Formats: sequence, structure tokens, C-alpha cells
Amino acid sequence: MTPRLAPKTIGLAIVGIVALVCATAPAPSAEQQHAPPSAAPKKNPLLKLVEPWPEESVLLARRTEAERRPLFQKTEPLAFTLAADFKMVNKDRNPESTTRYPALLSLTDERGREQTIHVRVSPRGHFRRMARNCSFVPLRVELPAAETAGTVFEGQTTLKLGTHCQDDKMYEQITLREYLTYPMFNLVTPKSFRARLARGTYLDAKSGKALTTRYAIFIEHENDVARRMGGRVVDLARTEFKDMEAPTLTTMMLFEYMIGNTDFSLWALHNVRLVQDPSRTLHPVPYDFDLSGLVHAPYAIPERRLGIRSVVDRLYRGPCRTADEMESAASAFRGKRADMVALVDGVKDLDGESRSDVKSYLDGFFRTIERPASVKRQFVDGCKPTPTM
Repeated sequence: MTPRLAPKTIGLAIVGIVALVCATAPAPSAEQQHAPPSAAPKKNPLLKLVEPWPEESVLLARRTEAERRPLFQKTEPLAFTLAADFKMVNKDRNPESTTRYPALLSLTDERGREQTIHVRVSPRGHFRRMARNCSFVPLRVELPAAETAGTVFEGQTTLKLGTHCQDDKMYEQITLREYLTYPMFNLVTPKSFRARLARGTYLDAKSGKALTTRYAIFIEHENDVARRMGGRVVDLARTEFKDMEAPTLTTMMLFEYMIGNTDFSLWALHNVRLVQDPSRTLHPVPYDFDLSGLVHAPYAIPERRLGIRSVVDRLYRGPCRTADEMESAASAFRGKRADMVALVDGVKDLDGESRSDVKSYLDGFFRTIERPASVKRQFVDGCKPTPTM
């Protein structure tokens, strides 16, 4: 394998590369100078690694602003109505498509006032965007700043909206179970995406007919996650365990083990965002947990190369750590066990079977980390040194 550089070293290397490219680039010819403008080339994502950082006071102001976003200040389901040409939206299954569809987002504020926001929606994702998996696509919602002031969406620009996939009660349970994974991780670490449970009514814009009313999930924008962490999102694929901040990575991997999720990759930046802090350290932050064992969606199938038969089979995909390091991470989870169970009990429309199933699945994890000896046996003695990323 080609030798790799640590994050701090990467930054110095990029500076040298950029300087060399600028110094050796040929001057444009007269013909090139007068040629019609072409589409702007995509910015190299690596350049962001060496961009200067703002003053600490600016970072603090951004952090405070992100933490106070109204959307995530409450936990009760947010009722909304979304009107669009969903016939066209749900036909758009091409993951390369950039089409945006006009839509009207309506809700009622705490004083009973009706609020309407002209938004644009687009399908997103890959697996759930496939027609064979979901009849209703996950959405990306673009919100205009001029219309969000004074609403629960104030400060939001673009949000991922996790939808119900199929118009069926069983899939509504899947949505509720996936929602739970986010506040569970929030309990363990602030280096995590926040989510707001919602209750969406979807209307056909042409006829005004209600298509369905189902639970949904608004997921925090990645930039706000980074601001709360005092950092910024960077697109740095092909990273390895050694490139990450160790405690953050260990906590993430133990959480993925807890919920039985293997659908992620640091190497490919799949369902993981990297946040760089001012010291140039990288922190992995996971999201999108619908293929986990805790959610147990009917379409969830593990990657064959991982060697597990079902998504409910747990597999630790993290780095090998010392017994003390793993015990430190495990103790943070043990301390939040009661709070996690309370979260499960607090989701009103989670049916009895799902509630029991989620609690039982969590119990299996907490039995594994019950004592330092069991932590050592499972994650230290049983750790596979070859990464599966």
C-alpha cells in the first residue's frame, strides 16, 4: 500500500503542490485570453485543508449560531405540509440528476399563525432512490433565507428530509426507529448530527389532493455540525484510521457497533463526514443509519464481504485499541443507558413490537460492554487488525 501522510503533514504537502502548480503553469495565449468564458472548473477539495482560519471569536459566534437553530430546540414532532408535483419528483431516479422541483412548505407556528415557504425539492441518495426499494424518494429541501425568518427553519439553507419510503405503517416504524439513532448518539457525543422528528403531509400540487401523512426526519446540515464542533467540513477521501482523532473515531465505531450498522466507509467517505478543526485534526461524524440492525429495515442486506448474514449481526469495524482506551469509550455509553431507554419510551407512535425489539437490541449491546473484562474480550482480544473500510 502506498505510504500515507497524517492530516498535518497533508496540509504542508498541499501548500507545496499548489505553489508548484502556480509557478509552472503556462501563461494564457492571446487566443485563450479572448475565448468565450467556459464553465468554472470544480474547486479542488484538498485546497480547503490549507485555507486560513478565521479569528477564534468568529468561530465562537458561528458555533453559538449553529447550536441555537430553532429547528433543533424542541423534540416534539414538527407538523408540516409539502405540496409539489410528486409524480415527477418520484420519477426522478437518476442519482446524477440535478433537477430541482418547486414546492410549497406550510406549517403553523406556536401562536397558530400559518406560515408558507416557497422551497425547491429534489430526490437524493442512492439505495432508497432506486424504484425497487422505495416508492417515495428521500428529499433534499432548499429554503430561501428571505422566507425563513421568524419560522422554525430560520438559518437553514438546505436540509435532508428522510421520508417514509413506502406508504405503509410498517415503514413508518422504520422511520421512527431510524430517528432514534440520532438522539442516541447525541447523548454520547456532541460530535454528531442532530435530527428533528416531523409529521409530513404530502400534497399533489396540481390537484391539491393529499397523498399521505407520514413521519419524516429533518437532518442537520453538515456545515452546522462542523460549526458546533468549531471546525469545517473537508472532502478528503481515502483516509485511514491513523488520520483520525482517536477518541472521536473510537466513539463513532462503538456507536456503529451498538446500532449494528456496517453501511459506512472512511475510505470512500460513505455515510461519514470529516470535520477538520483549527489544529488540522480530522474528526469523523457518521449519519444515515437506515441499514442498521437497530432499524432493521426490510430492504437492509449487509455487504457480503463483511462475513455477516444479517444486519442484526453486530460487527466491530473500528481500529484495535488498548483495553483502557476501549473501556473509556464504553463507559460513556454505559452512563447513558437509562437515557437511551427513555428515548425509546418517549416516541409515542412506536408500536409495542418495535419498542420491545429496539430495547432488546440495545440490551444485547450493553451486556457486551457490561464490565471491563467483557469489553476487553470483545473489542481488544477479538479485534481484527486488518481494517474493513
